[in-house]
Amino acid sequence: QVQLVESGGGLVQAGGSLRLSCTSSKVSERAFESYRIGWFRQAPGQEREFVAAASWSGGNTYYADSVKGRFTVSRDNTKYTVWLQMNSLKPEDTAVYSCAAHLTGSIYSHAGYDYWGQGTQVTVSS
Repeated sequence: QVQLVESGGGLVQAGGSLRLSCTSSKVSERAFESYRIGWFRQAPGQEREFVAAASWSGGNTYYADSVKGRFTVSRDNTKYTVWLQMNSLKPEDTAVYSCAAHLTGSIYSHAGYDYWGQGTQVTVSS
């Protein structure tokens, strides 16, 4: 089992940047690197949507069309951390961002994920 904790959210003006971190504890490096890790977001009144994901080594990355070219996902398994670098932020990026471990099925669907973190709020002002 993996415990994931997000950090790095906050309030930023449109066009600004934030870097979110998703850190695991109480697991070995081998256990952590066995999971692909995904980032999702959920705005009030909306469904949870896929943002980005990184493969076991970070060599393969996946992005939602809405964030391609602006967000970058990366990981360092020796640090038990996956980052989401968010640039050129827009007000529509405002949401609670959560990370989770991918277990089965499509990497783009939240249904295949478990071990969700508590989430971190990102607010982008216009």
